[in-house]
Amino acid sequence: RVISRSEPFALVDLAEITREVLGDLEVRIEKTGAEIIVGALPKIEADAVHLRQLLQNLIGNALKFQPPNGKPKVEICGRIVAGREGNTPLPLDFDQTGTVAQPDEPPFFQLTIQDNGIGFDEKYLDRIFAVFQRLHGRQEYEGTGIGLAVCRRIVDRHKGTITAKSTPGQGATFIVNLPLRQ
Repeated sequence: RVISRSEPFALVDLAEITREVLGDLEVRIEKTGAEIIVGALPKIEADAVHLRQLLQNLIGNALKFQPPNGKPKVEICGRIVAGREGNTPLPLDFDQTGTVAQPDEPPFFQLTIQDNGIGFDEKYLDRIFAVFQRLHGRQEYEGTGIGLAVCRRIVDRHKGTITAKSTPGQGATFIVNLPLRQ
């Protein structure tokens, strides 16, 4: 359904979408006493509905996968990088309007969502993006096991990449690289 229910790509304000998602998650944020830190986010060419779903899943997971009585801390930030893999930061920045100077090679936006939750063993990295694959029982944490699989489909449709870094008990960082322009 991710592909069949897609909208055309248009200029999307990631900062605005993030604010909307945080508004949707307001009850959970207040209930857990979560601290949410949001850095500057640009405007990119994307499917707004899909990016909202991507952020909803990633931020929702950061709030959900916490130790008992844990106080979530979630940091959402980004930077402009060279290439799909995003290994090289570019010496340019975006301003509050989302305007970015165009280098010779098309830049990507690297979005990171870092939390202080339960984390996971990276040997399961490929498994977490597969449909119905769960690392924890349904009794421990609610969910269907499709959220991160949907994230991968959304990122694939946008010609980007998604991965994560984590250590059990030390939280997780999800890294999404998306082209600024489609």
